[in-house]
Amino acid sequence: MNCVISLILVVVVVFVFFVVKIRRKKRETDNNSSCFFAKSLHFKISLASPHSSALMAHSIFFFSLFLFLFSNSPADADSFIGVNYGLLADNLPSPSDAAKLIQSSSIQKVRLYGADPTIIKSLAGTGVGIVIGVANGDLPSLASDLNVASQWIGTNVLPFYPASDIILINVGNEILLSNDLNLVSQLLPAMQNVQKALEAVSLGGKIKVSTVHAMTVLGQSDPPSAGSFAPGYQAGLKGILQFLSETGSPFVINPYPFFAYLGDQRPETLSFCLFQPNPGRVDSNTGIKYMNMFDAQVDAVHSALKSMGFENVEVVVAETGWPTSGDSNVVGPSVENAQTYNGNLIAHLRSMVGTPLRPGKPIDTYIFALFDENLKPGPSFERSFGLFKPDLTMAYDIGLTKTSSSGSQTSQSPPLGKSATSVGWCVPMEDATEEQLQASLDWVCGQGIDCGPITPGGVCFEPNNVMSHTAYAMNLYFQKSPENPTDCDFSQTARITSNNPSYSNCVYPRAGWSGDESLGGAMNKYVTSDKTIETNGSECSSSFLSLPLFMIIFFIVLPLSHHMNFLHRKRERWVGLLRKEEEFVHRILFRSSYYVRANQAASLFGEGHFPWGVLLMLVLLLLLVSKQSYFHSLWYPTL
Repeated sequence: MNCVISLILVVVVVFVFFVVKIRRKKRETDNNSSCFFAKSLHFKISLASPHSSALMAHSIFFFSLFLFLFSNSPADADSFIGVNYGLLADNLPSPSDAAKLIQSSSIQKVRLYGADPTIIKSLAGTGVGIVIGVANGDLPSLASDLNVASQWIGTNVLPFYPASDIILINVGNEILLSNDLNLVSQLLPAMQNVQKALEAVSLGGKIKVSTVHAMTVLGQSDPPSAGSFAPGYQAGLKGILQFLSETGSPFVINPYPFFAYLGDQRPETLSFCLFQPNPGRVDSNTGIKYMNMFDAQVDAVHSALKSMGFENVEVVVAETGWPTSGDSNVVGPSVENAQTYNGNLIAHLRSMVGTPLRPGKPIDTYIFALFDENLKPGPSFERSFGLFKPDLTMAYDIGLTKTSSSGSQTSQSPPLGKSATSVGWCVPMEDATEEQLQASLDWVCGQGIDCGPITPGGVCFEPNNVMSHTAYAMNLYFQKSPENPTDCDFSQTARITSNNPSYSNCVYPRAGWSGDESLGGAMNKYVTSDKTIETNGSECSSSFLSLPLFMIIFFIVLPLSHHMNFLHRKRERWVGLLRKEEEFVHRILFRSSYYVRANQAASLFGEGHFPWGVLLMLVLLLLLVSKQSYFHSLWYPTL
């Protein structure tokens, strides 16, 4: 309800502001115009005046701000989750059917290894981001002739863009791993020519250009803070990294915890690779404890980039996954492990926790792969990474359906054990570290538990911290079989409590509980947010709720304050402060003398102002648009 009231106030404030402006302008027109001809021309003349320019700019700005605050696509929540769409198979569904499957899921990006026109066209109008690739064999011709690069763009991009949302072109795949020195030497020139071809058709910056690397480009990855590129690759990588930095393109890498496990098959390594509860591994240089292999591998890449002087280059994960089957002599591939890894990976990404070296920033990650590829060469597990079967059914459930990825509006109880008894709720111990809690959260949400209520938009998402989210997830898992106390152990980081940790509309289920017990004191340990949670499960941040008040003060009280006689008489000191603030804002917006304009201006936005104010408003609007996701997370976290 607070959101609705705030919206109404915003509309009313804007309406009153412009009514006052129109009435004041009308009075000026009536006083200054002595003939009907002058009155009839006044509107046309005023359109060209600085006053009307500023007024028009403010109209555009506030209308755009209104749309900015209240327009948001639910799909944006999982914009960092992608999938690889390989074609090395003879039993794949049609591209149109695959496109429908992708649309029915929370997958928001698709990576192709080539530029299949049928697939690109089938994804037109879906809003799904598309990554296309240049074949390794095409690098020599692209590197040697800009016209060839222009023809490639003309064939594979221009006929489809922007209906098909092509966002990245990968020039080659794991070229450095090939050890073909001739091909390696042509990689950067090919990337540069593709970039020039995009710029020639005004697509430079709109579509990024990069190349995909295997983890073998790293000479050292343990500990993550000491990550560095192999000496033999550094000379070639320096030019590539410079290109990526100059064009704002990402460094694209293929981290596979699965392959790390093949090299170290201890049980604790498997838990570390699968995001399962484990003791963690401490970085001896930084003291950071890593709770999963994925974060460790990605941060090793971050450290390697930093060591080369390119810390600000973004990292994108082009491939990662886990096979469902393999040869009998290969330990690790199984449906259970694949479901655990990919499910926990998605839960980890959705938690928005980022990595220890890049906290709070989820990484664009493309899971390998959409389907099994039965013609792919290599060991048998290479043909068993598919998330879906050729008949479009799920190979296993990892929460990619749209219903499971979106936050539910009411917290629901999971199916409880048949012999469950009212033993209480499972909550984290007070001394559990954040790394331990995050590992438990990732693991639980990968076990088929409905973690929707603690994802953005969910009724239990606030307070947005690891302790609160883990408490809810732990309890959900425990309530499946509350007769088994070991299910509330989580590597000795959880305990059973008789105090109900539920709060507001976020209900922590318990077997045999009717829901009418009083809320216990435990809630204070996990709920620290001072935000108001609405009865419908949505909430408004304090910044958004204060927006109408800010607008009233800034656009009505301040401009009119020096016209209020009673304020002049009884509150001269306060009005003096308001005048100084108005003068300060006036100078910033219009870069002109306040006192020179005072006799001409009826308010802060009076006639005669320099049009730099219009430009400033447009720049501010562009800033809001460019930082839309950031401001949404602050102002309207449940969208």
